[in-house]
Amino acid sequence: MAMRRIKAFFELEASGGIVLALAAIAAMIIANTPLNTWYAGFIHAPVAIQVGDFVLAKDARHWINDGLMAVFFFLVGLELKREVLIGELSNIKQIILPAAAAVGGMIAPAIVYLLFNYHEPQYMKGWAIPAATDIAFALGILSLLGSRVPNALKVFLVSIAIFDDIGAIVIIALFYTSDLSMLSLAAAAICLPILYALNRRNVTSIAPYLLVGIIMWLAVLQSGVHATLAGVVLALFIPLFDRTDPEHSPLEELEHDLQDTVSYGILPLFAFANAGISLKGAGFEELFHSVPLGIAAGLFIGKQVGIMLMCWLIFKMGLSTMPRGMNFKQIYGAALLCGVGFTMSLFIGGLAFGGDTPLFDERLGIIMGSIVSGVAGYLMLKATLKEEVSSPSVDLTGKTS
Repeated sequence: MAMRRIKAFFELEASGGIVLALAAIAAMIIANTPLNTWYAGFIHAPVAIQVGDFVLAKDARHWINDGLMAVFFFLVGLELKREVLIGELSNIKQIILPAAAAVGGMIAPAIVYLLFNYHEPQYMKGWAIPAATDIAFALGILSLLGSRVPNALKVFLVSIAIFDDIGAIVIIALFYTSDLSMLSLAAAAICLPILYALNRRNVTSIAPYLLVGIIMWLAVLQSGVHATLAGVVLALFIPLFDRTDPEHSPLEELEHDLQDTVSYGILPLFAFANAGISLKGAGFEELFHSVPLGIAAGLFIGKQVGIMLMCWLIFKMGLSTMPRGMNFKQIYGAALLCGVGFTMSLFIGGLAFGGDTPLFDERLGIIMGSIVSGVAGYLMLKATLKEEVSSPSVDLTGKTS
């Protein structure tokens, strides 16, 4: 009976988001109890790899953030490639609305954050933190509404999150790099033609790609560019189809194999290692500092304003129509859910501030904004999905199709 219940839980669409939330809650509880000493010891435990004279030493949290999260970005890259080639993003007409919504959902939160922090130049580097959306949490919340959720709404939310991920990858590459090592970048660049040759020769075994990918990751790690981006680049070279067997897809097979590991292992471990916020000694000044307030406002206010404004413009210009089976209130509910920025926001927050800011903790803003956005989005959609959605596709200018 117990095993059956466990199996049923992991078959739930919301299970990944639930495990992620439990890991974050556990970290916050432990960080505010006498177990905090153990928690600090865990995330700062030194871990080193040595081969001859080569030594790579980091603490446990850095290995999680730079190493295991590269696997997460690798999975994101696989999903992006599949969606662009054969998925929802392969049709230009289907991508205009979510692409524009994602752009608005990145720009507006950044503007809101900067309005809170323009007075302090050192705080402005956190502008990208509220621009992210956590698709695992957002879809987990959406799935709690069950079969009432139209498929078009799921596709819309997933598509926004995909473009959001692309934006986050570009932002990390352009704005969150340290001093570059040209020698290390050159070593990483050498891996690209090798990966291309493997793809062109229809090598469908994953092992050679992973071997070259690990070498590329090590080079990028030493280059100053964030190492997780190596995972995205590697994914682009994994063949979607086996040219000798069209029924076999190495990419989709690998994507399927990694899904549970990432959802139930890597992301919860990342959340546990990064969400342990100690509130000991935190007063009004720390809780309502402009950085966490700017992040929370960016996630809750900026996301919904940016997404809704861009959707309105796209409809007004006649570039797209309302997806069939949806209405304007449901788009607003999805826009609220996009304010759940947890995983990627924590990741970018670590790059921006590195936890070395005694006056504030940016993670407070991420958690506050994500919770409010998630609850508001759930309540909005719960009320909206009780309404019957008309079958014609209607845009905001009143036209039908």
